[in-house]
Amino acid sequence: MLMPKRVKYRKQQRGRMNGKAYRGGSVTFGDFGLQALEPAWITNRQIEAARVAITRSIKRGGKMWIRVFPDKPVTKKPAETRMGKGKGAPEFWVAVVKPGRVLFEIEGITRQLAQEAFDLGASKLPIKTRFVERQQLGGQ
Repeated sequence: MLMPKRVKYRKQQRGRMNGKAYRGGSVTFGDFGLQALEPAWITNRQIEAARVAITRSIKRGGKMWIRVFPDKPVTKKPAETRMGKGKGAPEFWVAVVKPGRVLFEIEGITRQLAQEAFDLGASKLPIKTRFVERQQLGGQ
């Protein structure tokens, strides 16, 4: 499961998710990518489930990059606890994803195989996504 080795602060505020991704929006490493179309918190378990689905689908072919990392702790208070008494303990980790962010990239496989793999991976995620290709230099 993905999570930071250590963090400066154990607990974080929730923050806002409005706006578009201003970095990480283009396919940089591979040939094909899976791009988010909605804002969301994606948990470390969801990222792992999508990764497993994609890697099983491509059957040891190609190389894959995960372009998001869950570095935000989400806290939760125990069930049936009265109000007050401070913030709860960190429960799981999320990656804040904004529209336009590329989540996964693949290279070394055909376009059709990549599309099928990303369809399987996208079904494990709580947001709408789309299949994108690298924009080649030279006006394509």
